[in-house]
Amino acid sequence: MEIALLIIAIPLTNEEKLKKKVTTFQNLLGELGERKLPEDVIMSINEHIMYLNGITTKGELSKELRKRQSKILALLLKKLKLVPKGYYRNMWMAVGMSAFGVSFGVAFGVALDNMAFLGIGIPIGMGIGIAIGTAMDAKAEKEGKQLEFAV
Repeated sequence: MEIALLIIAIPLTNEEKLKKKVTTFQNLLGELGERKLPEDVIMSINEHIMYLNGITTKGELSKELRKRQSKILALLLKKLKLVPKGYYRNMWMAVGMSAFGVSFGVAFGVALDNMAFLGIGIPIGMGIGIAIGTAMDAKAEKEGKQLEFAV
């Protein structure tokens, strides 16, 4: 079974943002078309594509393209552990800032008896998070679990 084609019935002239969203979605579909995916995953992806093919307004298409792209990426992560480029880096950057960064900032503030140093920990945590995430992205790429698609 193959992944269905995205056929947009709406003219996209003078709609640069919408054209970019459509191109991004088609790039994702092209990347997935090159991979061997299970039948149930392909059927789910095709359902999303068929829904998009039936949309007749630009506003709804713009909103639904992003929503359906996110759902497809979540499905790939859940079922096949496939992630886009930079997925773990972005995720761990936020975790590093909130979990590690705030903790380090509080520690600096208490140690120096000045809570103005609370903000110093956030870039430290961000660096730690980016390092962890980049290592996980490299591991995913090595295992062939990373898409060439970047969000």
